[in-house]
Amino acid sequence: MKTIHSYDIDTDYRQLHRRFPNHPDAPVIGITGNYADGNLTLGEGYYASVLQAGAIPFIIPPFDDDRLLPALLDRLDGILFSGGADINPLFLGEEPIRDLHGINPHRDRQELLLVRLAANRQLPMLGICRGVQLMNAALGGTLYQDIYTQQEGQLLKHSQELERPYASHTVTIAPDSRLAGIIGTTSLAVNSFHHQAVRQPAPGFRIVAQAADGVVEAIESTACKPAIGVQWHPECFILNQDDYMMPLFKWLAEEARSFRAAKQLHQRILTLDSHCDTPMFFGQGIDFATRDPKIKVDLHKMTEGHQDATIMVAYLEQQERTDEALLAATAKADRLLNEIEQLVAANCTAVDIAYTPADLYRLKQAGKKAIMLGIENGYAIGKDLRNVERFRRRGVVYMTLCHNGNNDICGSARHNDECLGVSPFGEQVIREMNRVGMMVDLSHAGERSFYDTLDISSVPVVCSHSSCRALCDHPRNLTDEQLLAIARKDGVVQLCLYGGFLRQDEPATLFDAIEHLHHIVNLIGIEHVGIGTDFDGDGGIIGCNDSSELINLTRRLLYERYSEEDIRLIWGGNFLRLMERIQSV
Repeated sequence: MKTIHSYDIDTDYRQLHRRFPNHPDAPVIGITGNYADGNLTLGEGYYASVLQAGAIPFIIPPFDDDRLLPALLDRLDGILFSGGADINPLFLGEEPIRDLHGINPHRDRQELLLVRLAANRQLPMLGICRGVQLMNAALGGTLYQDIYTQQEGQLLKHSQELERPYASHTVTIAPDSRLAGIIGTTSLAVNSFHHQAVRQPAPGFRIVAQAADGVVEAIESTACKPAIGVQWHPECFILNQDDYMMPLFKWLAEEARSFRAAKQLHQRILTLDSHCDTPMFFGQGIDFATRDPKIKVDLHKMTEGHQDATIMVAYLEQQERTDEALLAATAKADRLLNEIEQLVAANCTAVDIAYTPADLYRLKQAGKKAIMLGIENGYAIGKDLRNVERFRRRGVVYMTLCHNGNNDICGSARHNDECLGVSPFGEQVIREMNRVGMMVDLSHAGERSFYDTLDISSVPVVCSHSSCRALCDHPRNLTDEQLLAIARKDGVVQLCLYGGFLRQDEPATLFDAIEHLHHIVNLIGIEHVGIGTDFDGDGGIIGCNDSSELINLTRRLLYERYSEEDIRLIWGGNFLRLMERIQSV
């Protein structure tokens, strides 16, 4: 710690203002405080390490007002869960064993909630000793209440009596882990002051370090998220002027700085997802105002992920094409659109329907989320061309010409053995969509339909949720020739986050989505790409599985050195430029 020998506060005050700006844009890292004997306490090593890493420490006291926890986390850029007493096993659905040590009734409930709320917000997290156990338990893992009586085998002494800034045993770190990359080694000497430990890692985490006796010494996220927990006390080493463990704190500070930059960027730009299928769940009693586990898009998740707007579609499965079935399809599309409007009306203080790009920007200024209306599958209009204008007048901004199967408009990318293209009726539909200002969406269209539409349409077209066939050979994906063709017509391709369109050999991750995005940008330019997640349809990948995780995509774009203007275009700028042009025809 810096020692100040001067007592001349006036000089120190003036010194702080000799340059502009007079302070660094450092991230704020919350540190959970300990509580004992009526006093809030915190070991010096925690905040000293955070300060040396270039971040601002903010001590979080235990308090009972749960309503303040989300507001607190929204003001932080990272969080460090500190060490301390044992966790009350009643919170874990267990009874205490005889060898459980002292618990801290002031901390457990609040901190278990903090972990889950921080995870919802994708906040960078580092857990230390009790902190790693807390993270693991809060997110669904299990703990040993006492390793000496519950873990099999001959154990090392993990509850040492030596001074804390000194190592007492070694741990082995998985070479393919993020932790190994941070520390720069796979064998590390650590200190040890515990008797509780991780038993089974929480879903979305894996064990990445163990002691020689098999005791778990570290876990980390397997879901492309900045979350690491260690069983030892790395903060103690700095007290002995030893920066041995500083890489961990520098990692946390850098992740917090990245998270802060992404949050600030989302305040300045509009973020639009061009395709979600949440109406598919309307019959399951969902509650859009809550954090509903049945759906991937709701008000809580949109807020946590800093998402401004989405286009909800009335999806119609391709069924028979009899007159009766076509009338039923039109009626179902109207019902779904009505239900979207009812959902918005029920939450009118927080969300509204947008009909134009200007509406989206107005609602963002007002602090509201926005929903636009779309139709997935032109089956919805039946054989009545008048339905195109009718749907447009009620606010539908785009219509996907088909879905998985041929309809009266065109041939599909799936279940189209005849390789059908656009029908004569389909040509009328496309021209009518052009006339009334409804965007033509070619996701799901077969290749012949795709090229026919480009020839027919007098305005650019979009693919609201599609990926690249060059990287994943799926008939729903676009070939390089299709990508080039849509760009020549000044159209836009919205990258789909369905794992099966990104890769097929193993579960897709955020990194796979970025590779598809790179491919599109490199081939046709930044002006022709965006994001259409397909959430609540088939969309959702590791690291970007619902609206709350969309901030992770922005963080990755910043890491890949996309500029703010690039990211603005990707997050809806390109799509809305096209929408404005088409609506003004």
